[in-house]
Amino acid sequence: MAFLEKNTPPACACESDHDVLRMRLSGDWAISTAAKAETLLEGLKLDPRQQVVIDVCNIGALDTSGAWIIHRLRGLLEFNGSRVSLEGLSEKRQVLFGELEHHHPPVFKPERTRISLVRLLEATGRQVVAIWHDLLSMLHIFGSLGMVLVTVLFQPKRLRGISIAVQFDRSCIGAVPIVTLMSFLIGAIISQQGGFYLKQFGADLYVVDLAGILVLREIGVILTAIMVAGRSGSAFTAEIGAMRMREEVDALHVIGLSVTEVLVLPRILALMLALPILTFLSDMASLAGSGLVAWAYLDIPPAAFLARLQEAITMQTLMVGLVKAPFMALIVGLIACVEGLKVEGSADSLGRQTTMSVVKAIFLVIVVDGLFAIFFAAIGV
Repeated sequence: MAFLEKNTPPACACESDHDVLRMRLSGDWAISTAAKAETLLEGLKLDPRQQVVIDVCNIGALDTSGAWIIHRLRGLLEFNGSRVSLEGLSEKRQVLFGELEHHHPPVFKPERTRISLVRLLEATGRQVVAIWHDLLSMLHIFGSLGMVLVTVLFQPKRLRGISIAVQFDRSCIGAVPIVTLMSFLIGAIISQQGGFYLKQFGADLYVVDLAGILVLREIGVILTAIMVAGRSGSAFTAEIGAMRMREEVDALHVIGLSVTEVLVLPRILALMLALPILTFLSDMASLAGSGLVAWAYLDIPPAAFLARLQEAITMQTLMVGLVKAPFMALIVGLIACVEGLKVEGSADSLGRQTTMSVVKAIFLVIVVDGLFAIFFAAIGV
């Protein structure tokens, strides 16, 4: 039967003899009594001009925590100008305090960053190499996705319909409120700002053309893609990254399942189905917000707004925006899955890759939108 030993509280008795102050430490100086030792030493008021002798021969239990507290007290006294010495150390305790002496943390030296052409070129080179590796990773996933799609065409039973439906519910149905609300507000802002300036020239009716063409061709799809990248893309990265941390992705390899088929394909297909629908809802919400502001701010009634809108836009205008949606969804999904598979075994890595996923997806969405704008202008659409 084991009995718990009671710790003796640490104590400190100070005796002053002329210019020498003798501190007699007693009791247990261990991790279990560290808080009491800290409180005890904080209440001491010492004259920095005195020589101090710390006597530790009466100390009972002493471990690294207690020795560190005594060592720190000695360093503080020496920093204030006192000469300090230790007495009563046994051979084992001398070894302990000697180890503390050799394991001092290094003095902090702030790193000075100098402007250097070599460092700038080095940083640029590292970024180029990182971009090249990201491109190779995306091409690898894209090629693997193509092979899986070919396999699914010949073996439709391998397509995971339930997984696609679950991801579609999360990516599309769950995103409808925030997408429509944001689009409604953006449409209202476009109409208000456009009407404010066009009204000065007596051309306030053309705010309908401005809102209709801008929303249907550009703003609706790009705003939806950015929100989907921040909402669904980050969720994909976090989900796959968490599976990497729990070694579930490695388990899929072990049991012979394709990671692309199980994890990547359902998410990308669901996103490619969801983004055109969300883009259409975003267009309608933006036009509704624009029409409401035009009615309240510019005195353009809904009937006149709709009549002018029919003259300003065509079905081709609507399709220009909707055609971009699947390509943007493919880019967002690929980047999200690639960044998720890059996650290592730490929470810091998960957070970093999730952030990079959103940043890269938004950047490439804007780049792709610009390429589509150039393409449609070249073919006269």
